[in-house]
Amino acid sequence: PPGGRAMGARGRRAAAAAGPPDGGWGWVVLLSCFVVTGFSYAFPKAVSVYFKELMKDFGVGYSDTAWISSIMLAMLYGTGPVSSILVNRFGCRPVMLLGGLLASAGMVAASFTTNIIQLYLSAGVLTGLGLALNFQPSLIMLGSYFDKRRPLANGLAAAGSPVFLTALSPLGQVLLDRYGWRGGFLIMGGLLLNCCTCGAVMRPLGCRGGGREGAAPQELKEMLPSKGGAEGGRAGKRSDRKSRRKLLDFSVFRNRGFVVYAVAKFVTVLGLFVPPILLVNYAKDQGVPDREAAFLLSIIGFIDIFARPTCGVIAGLRWVRPRVAYFFSLALLFNGLTDVCSARATDYRGLVVFCVFFGVSYGMVGALQFEVLMGIVGSSAFPSALGLVLLIEAVAVLIGPPSAGRLVDAFNNYELIFYMAGGEVIAAAVILSVASYCCVGRGQRSRDPAKGAGTDREADSPLADGNNAHRNHSSSELAPPSRQEDLAQGGGALREEEMGLNMECPVQRESF
Repeated sequence: PPGGRAMGARGRRAAAAAGPPDGGWGWVVLLSCFVVTGFSYAFPKAVSVYFKELMKDFGVGYSDTAWISSIMLAMLYGTGPVSSILVNRFGCRPVMLLGGLLASAGMVAASFTTNIIQLYLSAGVLTGLGLALNFQPSLIMLGSYFDKRRPLANGLAAAGSPVFLTALSPLGQVLLDRYGWRGGFLIMGGLLLNCCTCGAVMRPLGCRGGGREGAAPQELKEMLPSKGGAEGGRAGKRSDRKSRRKLLDFSVFRNRGFVVYAVAKFVTVLGLFVPPILLVNYAKDQGVPDREAAFLLSIIGFIDIFARPTCGVIAGLRWVRPRVAYFFSLALLFNGLTDVCSARATDYRGLVVFCVFFGVSYGMVGALQFEVLMGIVGSSAFPSALGLVLLIEAVAVLIGPPSAGRLVDAFNNYELIFYMAGGEVIAAAVILSVASYCCVGRGQRSRDPAKGAGTDREADSPLADGNNAHRNHSSSELAPPSRQEDLAQGGGALREEEMGLNMECPVQRESF
C-alpha cells in the first residue's frame, strides 16, 4: 500500500542518515578526496618550478612570482564561505563539477597570457577558485561517510597532497624543458579536468547537506507514537525551514575552541607555505641544477606520503583522540623548529636533510588540521566552520609568501625567510596549546558535568579534556528507572525532544 511504501522510504532514508557507513562507497569517496586534496595543495607549490622562466619573460622579481601561488592559495581559502553557501544550496557534486571546469579553464587561459597581471587573474584567481570549489565539498563528503574511521580517512585523503607534489614537481620541470612554461600550463590544465571525475562519484549520503541534516531524526520521530505528535511535527517543520535558510552559520564563533583554532591557523599560515614555495628558487640560486632543485619538492612529498597516514592512525588512538589539539600543537612546533634550525643550510645535502624533516612535520600538520576542526564544531557545523576558517587563512596566505619574497628582493638573503616562517609557526603552536589549556580546557573541566550534559559544544570540542563527550553520552544511556518513567509519562513535546536528543547523541557525540 502507499502508506507502507512511504513508511519504507522514510525508514531507508532514516537508516541512511542515522550514521556514516565507515566503508562501502566511502572508499570511492576517499579516493576522490585523495585526488582533489592532491591537486588543491600540491598544485600551488608545483607551479613554482616555472617561476624562473616567468621572471625572465616578464621581467619581474621573486615577490611578483610568489604572488601567483599566494593568490591561488588565497582563493582556495578565501572562497570557503562561497563554497559553503553553494554546497548548502546545490549539494557537493554540482559544485565540484563546476570547480573542475574552472580550474582547468584557468590554467589553459594562463598559457596565453602576455603579462604578469593576466597570469594573476587566470592561474591565480580562476584556477584557485576552481580548486576551492573542489576541495571543501570533498572534505564535507568525506566527513559524512566516515565517523569511527575518520582520523584514518582524513590521514589517507591528506596524503594526496604529498603524492601529487612528488609527481607534479618533476613533471612540471620536464614539461618546462620540452614545451616551455606555456605548453606546461596547457597540459596542467588538462590534468585538472580529473577533478570533474572526482566530483561525479560524490554520491550524496541519505539526506545530508543543504540544511537537511535534521530531516532524518524528524522522520524517525514522526514514525514513533507520541501524544503530542502533531505539535512536534509542526515544530520540526518550522525548525527544518529555519535550517534551510541558514546557508552560512556564524554561530560557530560562540565556540571558544573554534576561536582559538582560527587564531592559531591564521598565524600558522603566515609561515607554513613560505619554505616550499621559495625552496626551488633558493636552490637554483645556490647553483643546484634545475632537475635536482625540483626534486627537493619531491623529497618533501615522498616523506609526507608516509607521515600523513601514520599521523592519522596515531590520532585515532583512544588515548590520543581526546587530546588531538595538543598533538596538533606538537606538530606545529616540530615544523617551526625545522625551519629555524635549517636556516643556514646552503648546500644540496643540507637542503635534502631539511626536506626530510619538513616533510614529516608538514605531513603531521596536514593530517591533523581538519580532524581538529571537525572535532571542535561537529559534523553538522563543519561546512560553515571550514568556510570561515579558510576565509581567515586567505588573508594570512596573501601576507606570508609575498612578504618573504620581498625580504629576498630587499636583502638578497634567504636565511631571513626561514627564521620568519619558523617563528610564526612556533608562535601558532604556543597560542594553540596555551589557549587550549588555559582558556578552554580548564574552564570546561571546572564546570559541573551535569550542567553541560546537553551541550554539543563541550562534547564536540577536543580543545577541552575530551572526556565529557563519552561521559555525557554514557550518562544519557544509564539514566535511573524513575527518570525513564518520568520521560515516558511526560508531555508529548518534551518526550519528542528528549527522544530526539537520545537519537542524535550516539552519532554526533561519540566521536568528538
